[in-house]
Amino acid sequence: MHPPRRRFLAQAMAGAGLLALSPSHALAASGIAIPNITGLYPVEVARVAAPRSTEEVAQAVRAWPGKIAVGGGRYSMGGQVAITGGLHLDMRGMTRLVRLDAGARVARVQAGMRWRDLQDALDPLGLAVHTMQSFSNFTVGGAVSVNAHGRYVGNGPVVNSVRALQLVLADGSVVEATRSLNAALFRAAVGGYGAVGVITEVELDLAQNTRIERSVETVGLDDYPAWFQRMTDAGGCIFHNADLLPPLFDAPVAVSWRRTGKALTETARLVARGQSYGLEQNALFAMTELPRGDLIRSKLIHPLLLARPCVKWRNHEASLDVAELEPRTRLVSTYVLQEYFIPVRHFAAYARAMAATIRQHDALVLNVSVRHSPADSTSLLPWAKEEVFSFVVYYKQRTHAASRRRVAEWTRATIDTALAFGGRYYLPYQLHATRAQFDRAYPEADALRAIKRSVDPDGRFSNELWARYL
Repeated sequence: MHPPRRRFLAQAMAGAGLLALSPSHALAASGIAIPNITGLYPVEVARVAAPRSTEEVAQAVRAWPGKIAVGGGRYSMGGQVAITGGLHLDMRGMTRLVRLDAGARVARVQAGMRWRDLQDALDPLGLAVHTMQSFSNFTVGGAVSVNAHGRYVGNGPVVNSVRALQLVLADGSVVEATRSLNAALFRAAVGGYGAVGVITEVELDLAQNTRIERSVETVGLDDYPAWFQRMTDAGGCIFHNADLLPPLFDAPVAVSWRRTGKALTETARLVARGQSYGLEQNALFAMTELPRGDLIRSKLIHPLLLARPCVKWRNHEASLDVAELEPRTRLVSTYVLQEYFIPVRHFAAYARAMAATIRQHDALVLNVSVRHSPADSTSLLPWAKEEVFSFVVYYKQRTHAASRRRVAEWTRATIDTALAFGGRYYLPYQLHATRAQFDRAYPEADALRAIKRSVDPDGRFSNELWARYL
């Protein structure tokens, strides 16, 4: 076969997760590109393995002599799922429901299972995922590796619903880790981005599915923390976020979902798979490319979407498809996220400083979604060292090199703003932070380094994130 065609086929197969590594055979190609959802910063690896079981993961780890990185849904945006010249473990084939105890509300799943697939198993039993991202496309193992969160009120990061992890270590051994068994490994693996081992199974607490009703209220920026406290004290709220809209980002539109016994306005139990989101894609294009597109969002689309009464199942709201945020193409421009975690006491001051930074750099930010989290006392690299509001920045950027440089500049400025208010930035996104910014945001990294040295002394588990900062 002609070399360029061989390379093209190898890359296509790797992207689909079809290059497998097993004891009996290994398929490899020079420079297999591992992309992420944005299309920015693909990583060229030497080999891709697509295991189906913990034993196949262990065999792959034992057989590969070099660096190893782990990937799930590939929604991290800066090379967190791959290491240049290494082995990429594509976990998307590990989708089995290992065990489900409906009475105890506990499920154990393989790490490559997506939240939506778990929801399909839970919904007929009246159960729901306890804590997950706002969209259902992510893998469970990936969510644990980044210690994800969503719009859940009072739940905090996903670690708070994780009972146990199964890990493959650098020597190929398989261990169980909980808060009491191999506790240091448990703390390092949740939010550890694959630094200490490969998560192959996750045991989770579950919740009850329930009807929820949406309410919408515009709140003053300075009033929002107290308003939020009163709202949560009243009880019954499952999901909440507040949207800050351009250009001023100073008028929180608070969207809450509370338990209710009212009749459903949306009868579907889960969002239908495979829907077309052309209308949403066109709306995003208009908001970002037409003159005064920000007014289209704030004066037309946002009010229309939130004006109608809505009562639905919790599982329906939790089964949203990230495809609704997809552009028609990412060749010229792409949609990207950043996130900052700010102590509650600094909410309003930080919001104003963040907005000033966005305007100063003329960043094309479509929306900032505010969520809340209590302090995380479990994971070794907590993004919520204390009670925080998270600011999820959703923006559009061109894909050419000059635009990447501009985004890197305003991202570092925004990180500095967060650090100035005692905050932290989230690690699954583009790797624009300086080493000094990382060290200041995550001083606990020394503890992670120490645990990594004890279980992975040769530094076999790595990725572009850890190659830069750890």
